[in-house]
Amino acid sequence: MKLFILKTDIKTKKKVKVVQPMLNDFQGIDSWSIDLADIDNVLRIEAQEQLEEKEVIDLITTNGFQCESLEE
Repeated sequence: MKLFILKTDIKTKKKVKVVQPMLNDFQGIDSWSIDLADIDNVLRIEAQEQLEEKEVIDLITTNGFQCESLEE
């Protein structure tokens, strides 16, 4: 299992509902959550080994949101 921690501009429950179907249906994502209380609106994804972080970032950005790797 891989864990991705990503910074997003998904700031409201309404925006979460927009990304929910694409994240739920994306092959390789086992579970995900978005912390709306965090300043970086952190998207946390548990994924299968074959999924790459870039694929998730591309999925989010091509659907109109900002998404980038969160530096530790």
